[in-house]
Amino acid sequence: MEVGREPIVNRQSSVVVVVGPTAAGKTDLAIALAAALGGEIISADSRQIYRGMDIGTAKATPEQRARVPHHLLDVVDPDQVLTLAEYQRMAFDAIACVQTRGLVPILAGGTGQYIRAVTEGWRIPEVPPDPTLRAALESEAREAGAEAFHARLAELDPRAATRIDYRNVRRVIRALEVCLLTGRPISELQAKDPPPWQAYWLGVTRPRSELYVRIDARVDRMVARGLVKEVRWLAEAGYAPDLPAMTGLGYRQIGQYLRGEVELEAAVALIKKGTRRFVQQQYNWFPVDDPGIHWLDPGAVPFDAVLALLADLRYNSPVEGPKASGKEKPVWKRTSG
Repeated sequence: MEVGREPIVNRQSSVVVVVGPTAAGKTDLAIALAAALGGEIISADSRQIYRGMDIGTAKATPEQRARVPHHLLDVVDPDQVLTLAEYQRMAFDAIACVQTRGLVPILAGGTGQYIRAVTEGWRIPEVPPDPTLRAALESEAREAGAEAFHARLAELDPRAATRIDYRNVRRVIRALEVCLLTGRPISELQAKDPPPWQAYWLGVTRPRSELYVRIDARVDRMVARGLVKEVRWLAEAGYAPDLPAMTGLGYRQIGQYLRGEVELEAAVALIKKGTRRFVQQQYNWFPVDDPGIHWLDPGAVPFDAVLALLADLRYNSPVEGPKASGKEKPVWKRTSG
């Protein structure tokens, strides 16, 4: 779609960023935007990178992928590690590839760290994992507990500690690992080189009560589509239950059911509860009062209005990313908490 003779966004120097919590409708909006703008989707989901994990990660269906090309899905096996630096490089390459073909990259997903690393151009320390040190830190975290373990990071790198939730033990371990191996705080090493394109940020949200209803319905659909069978296949393929991929929402709880630790009904209830809690973490990455994110409720805002917003951002001094000016107000806000 074009405004007059000009595309809605400049296809050689723009990226549309679609963020928001689980089950809000990011995928549907991203696909609609790709079809309307002439674009392709770059996934920013730390769980959809895994092959064989389709249902529990709500990965785009084969039909959706046939309609719009998707990048950075099915990148590694569940027992492999994809570092943030590797993801960032792959995302930069995908964005450049889409732009050079005269199309619009649409970076869409709910993994805040992925999206911030790409859009802000984080300089990620090139410090390879140290298996021995990492094992020692993992043991220390188990013995001390997440909060006490996080306190150690606060002593060595207070700035990093303020950005990393104590419950995200893997990120705490990585920050400590970098600090201990280099002798420098990870926050000091993480400078930024903003990428050479304009990002147009759209936030997808719903009233909280509606979002919870959608989460429950989505989990029920996952179970109906064969989530139990998917997790069983992964376990039988030899993927251990303590792998990061297998401890994600849905996979951990169904794994507990398959091992006879909980009933299926209880496992499903735990998935729903955990997903609701995860939503708040996502809003922490992308606050609804961030002036650079233009929030919308796709159930209340016509799609033509979304396209009009993008056109307006291009032709009327677009915001230079979240938190850029601290003055411009969001076009649409969440209707309730």
